[in-house]
Amino acid sequence: MQNALLIGLARQVTLERQMDTIANNVANANTNGFKADRSLFEEYLNSGAREDNFIGSDRRVSYVQDRGTFRDVSQGPMEQTKSPLDVAISGDAYFAVQTAGGERYTRDGKFSMNNVGQLVTSDGNPVLGNAGPITFQPTDHDINIAPDGTVTVLEGSGKADSIRGKIRLVAFDNPQRLEKLGFNLYGTGRATAQADTKSTVQQGFVEKSNVNSVAEMSRMLEVTRAYTQLSTLLQQQSDLHKSAIEKLADVPA
Repeated sequence: MQNALLIGLARQVTLERQMDTIANNVANANTNGFKADRSLFEEYLNSGAREDNFIGSDRRVSYVQDRGTFRDVSQGPMEQTKSPLDVAISGDAYFAVQTAGGERYTRDGKFSMNNVGQLVTSDGNPVLGNAGPITFQPTDHDINIAPDGTVTVLEGSGKADSIRGKIRLVAFDNPQRLEKLGFNLYGTGRATAQADTKSTVQQGFVEKSNVNSVAEMSRMLEVTRAYTQLSTLLQQQSDLHKSAIEKLADVPA
């Protein structure tokens, strides 16, 4: 009976953590460029029998353990905004941005212009080009962003394109090692950054979250149902244990 209680408790703990992951995905279903997290589980075997007269599977107790999470880095759907400053990445790259804590990375291409003419993210972090932050002049208009990230404008009454920089795209040897820092930003963590030469960008689009809301809600219901079933099982085991103690304590007169 004790083994059943311990196994059930181990499963409840992992279900609770899985629910936290699912809830975070649902909360970010409308966050531009967000990448969903998935839970990893593994079997954990522990020796429950200490005498040699137990055979086969009776010698070990099988628990469930949440090994960790991994990030679903698949491409999210593209949404057309027609804003000349919005940019979506087609490929595995990330935008490099400057923050108070140093250089960070994001897939959120919902950009705008701040009061000093810099191209910035929705949180006000400057978007980095190959030569630093991309900055526009007060007379710039007809902004164009090429697939390779080159930003050109028409300046004043001129008819010739003027280059304002090239959006720097960064790839990583192992995106799973990127560190989530909140606010839709990533740090390098244990990943190695390198210039990306394969990805392209699309002007007037933003990449939406790759969270499938329907699938996540289904997972949430499955976790809730499993947790409820385990609670019932553990209560039954507890009642059985209590009943056994009462009967064993009932000494015949």
